[in-house]
Amino acid sequence: MESYLIPAEAVTFNEEIKKSRFITYLAPVKGADKAKLFIQQIRDEHPDARHHCWAFVAGAPNDSQQLGFSDDGEPSGTAGKPMLAQLMGSGVGEVVAVVVRYYGGILLGTGGLVKAYGNGVQQALKILPTQLRIPQSEFLLVCDYPQLTMVEMLVQQSGGEIVHADYGADIRLILSLPTLHIDQIAGKLRDVSRGSLLLSPVT
Repeated sequence: MESYLIPAEAVTFNEEIKKSRFITYLAPVKGADKAKLFIQQIRDEHPDARHHCWAFVAGAPNDSQQLGFSDDGEPSGTAGKPMLAQLMGSGVGEVVAVVVRYYGGILLGTGGLVKAYGNGVQQALKILPTQLRIPQSEFLLVCDYPQLTMVEMLVQQSGGEIVHADYGADIRLILSLPTLHIDQIAGKLRDVSRGSLLLSPVT
């Protein structure tokens, strides 16, 4: 798995087209369930709006299992699909888009709707602050007390973190480490401990 961009925070973009008001929300989400919770939250905030169209890429940008979209009553293919196309084209992952429409009484036609919903997401993406998500995997590491400081230093240098520590006769650590660099990190741990520090994948 490669690293990819994710939203650093939520943003909103407002636009009025032929008396209809379009409010585009983009927010960071991890997983389809979280995306659906956010969509429901926006519905609750705008109960009087005519449509709450949405799309999400709730995992890595190339994870087709974590995609979803809905036209929410707009003509088929005029809202959710163009919104999803913008998200997928941006290369940003773990993101949900909801466009709330307050109908202004003038029909936009299918072409106008596609443009309105797609453009709303496109404009929101332009103002969206992003950060890099580096895929991590969890490993178990058992170490002695004198080795702990050295382990902590190596984990920190590698961009990982200690998720859980269990202090008994020895120390059992659950580490979250960058997936791309596991072999390198495992090699360093072996070298500094003369082969006693070994990573075991957490399944």
